[in-house]
Amino acid sequence: MTTPARRSRATEAFYGRRRGKTMKAPQAAALSALLPALKLDLSSPPPQPLARLWPAPVDEIRLEIGFGGGEHLLHRAAGASRTGFIGVEPFVNSMAKMLGQLEIAGLDNIRVYDDDATRVLDWLPDASIDRIDLLYPDPWPKKKHWKRRFVSRANLDRFARVLKPGGRFGFASDIDTYVNWTLAQIAAHPEFEWTARTSRDWREPWADWPGTRYEAKAIREGRTPCYLEFVRASRASAAG
Repeated sequence: MTTPARRSRATEAFYGRRRGKTMKAPQAAALSALLPALKLDLSSPPPQPLARLWPAPVDEIRLEIGFGGGEHLLHRAAGASRTGFIGVEPFVNSMAKMLGQLEIAGLDNIRVYDDDATRVLDWLPDASIDRIDLLYPDPWPKKKHWKRRFVSRANLDRFARVLKPGGRFGFASDIDTYVNWTLAQIAAHPEFEWTARTSRDWREPWADWPGTRYEAKAIREGRTPCYLEFVRASRASAAG
């Protein structure tokens, strides 16, 4: 999947490209028609409760950062009509592709944002999200670029603030160094615990996993995906 645009707390500098080749006419039309209506308005405070973002009642709220072509986001939304989804994707072509498919599917439980995911995280209320997914983010493989990886202490702090106690953070990658980096970042964070108990827990995808085009490409090229899941501990247990 494409990398979410990101800005560091220190520099507010974006990383990653925003636009690719010319979009197909239907995708451009979907972008023009749907994005203004579905985009989060971060200039106003979030509604209280946050579930008011969606026209129908929702029982839980999930955030997907960098949804790429939207395969996972659309699949999950289609199978969970009482879950509200927020999808963040700054790459214009990917947003247009997802919105084109969303229009065909007729789903009304997705809201989107087409810029930096940290802005959404900083806008969201405390303990308002049930799950965050970060699937196949850009690994920034050169050591000098590791500071650009989205999994960082600053962003894990953001995750911990917006996730409910017991909420989950799902991370998938086919890049060993990024998997190890993520595990190290989690191990150093007091408010997250890795849920794995056996090797199957990170080698097999989550239930009802639809797969993605990026994942299929990685497997064709001989890379093995890892599926990591972490739980947001309560502050009392984290302190203990």
